[in-house]
Amino acid sequence: MFTGIVQGMGRIVEVEEPSEHFRTHVVELPQEMADNLKIGASVAHNGCCLTITRIDGNRISFDLMRETLLKTNLGRLQNGDAVNLERAAKFGDEIGGHVMSGHVMAVTRITRIDADGLNRTVWFALPEALKPYILTKGFVGLDGCSLTIGEVSDSEFNVHLIPETLQRTLFGSRKAGDEINIEIDPQTQAVVDTVMRVMAQQTKP
Repeated sequence: MFTGIVQGMGRIVEVEEPSEHFRTHVVELPQEMADNLKIGASVAHNGCCLTITRIDGNRISFDLMRETLLKTNLGRLQNGDAVNLERAAKFGDEIGGHVMSGHVMAVTRITRIDADGLNRTVWFALPEALKPYILTKGFVGLDGCSLTIGEVSDSEFNVHLIPETLQRTLFGSRKAGDEINIEIDPQTQAVVDTVMRVMAQQTKP
C-alpha cells in the first residue's frame, strides 16, 4: 500500500537484459530512502509497485515483467532517467495523500501545460476506459503522485501543482507529450462500478 506522497527521486544507473518481455532496473536511491531496505520489500516507481531483488548499498535492483512493461511508462526508461519513488506505507503512518495500490491502470500523455507565476496546471489526455472514474475534485495517482483532479472535459483533465510538488517530483521537468502512469482511486472505482452494475440490472426487461 502507498499514499501517493513521493518521497524522492531515484536515477536508473543500469538496465539489465532489456527486452519487451523482461528487464531489471538498477536504481540509485537517495541515501535517506535506502536505509533498512530488505529484499522482497516494495517500492513504487512512478506509481508502479516493484519488488526489491538485490541490494548493493543504495543501488537497488528491481525486476520488471512483461505486464509491467506493457502497462506502464517504465519500459521506455533508459540509463540516466529519473523516477518518482515511494516506499510502502507502514501501519500507523500518516496518510497525507490517498490510499494507492501501486497497480497502474493506463498510460496517458500530457497534452499541454499552463504556467502563470508559481501556478502550474497540467492537462492530460483522458483515456476512454477511465472516463467514468475521472471526476472533478476526485483523486488520481499520476506517476505515483496523489493529486486532486481539477477540470474534466470529454477529452482532457487537469491537475493544479504547487511549487513543492514541482520541486520534489518529476513534474518539475515534465513537458507536453510525456507519458504518465495513471492509477485511479480504488474507492471511486468501486462506487462507480457498483452504480453502473445496479443501473444495468434495472434496465433489463
